[in-house]
Amino acid sequence: MYEKILVAADGSDHSKRAAHEAVRMAKTNPQAFVTLLYVIDYEKARTEILHGQSSDEVHLERRKHLVPLEEIFRSAGINFETKTLHGVPGPTIVKHANETGYDVVLIGSRGLNTLQEMVLGSVSHKVAKRVEAPVIIVK
Repeated sequence: MYEKILVAADGSDHSKRAAHEAVRMAKTNPQAFVTLLYVIDYEKARTEILHGQSSDEVHLERRKHLVPLEEIFRSAGINFETKTLHGVPGPTIVKHANETGYDVVLIGSRGLNTLQEMVLGSVSHKVAKRVEAPVIIVK
């Protein structure tokens, strides 16, 4: 049974499915605790500021992504916390997961095709390769 569960989220439908899967896992263990991790990408943050959004607007926009995910855990009665880190998503998730020692990591997959994944790589693929704990990629 998993006790320390990390859900790497970006607010997409894929991360919502990962959150629902984490709820199912957490319900099997009364000691389970979920960390909902949101990584603020430096490049995206820089672009938002360059396009004239105030820091308050940027913060509210990010909260809009997290609130529905938090509600998934809250409504299911799951113990959880939300963490926000800054950096490049893949390496930041890997570093946090490995340093904190989670029992399992869940991450949504955007479903890149083979060419896109070869050229761009995917965050979920990078996380699965480098995190020491088991990683579940949710489609």
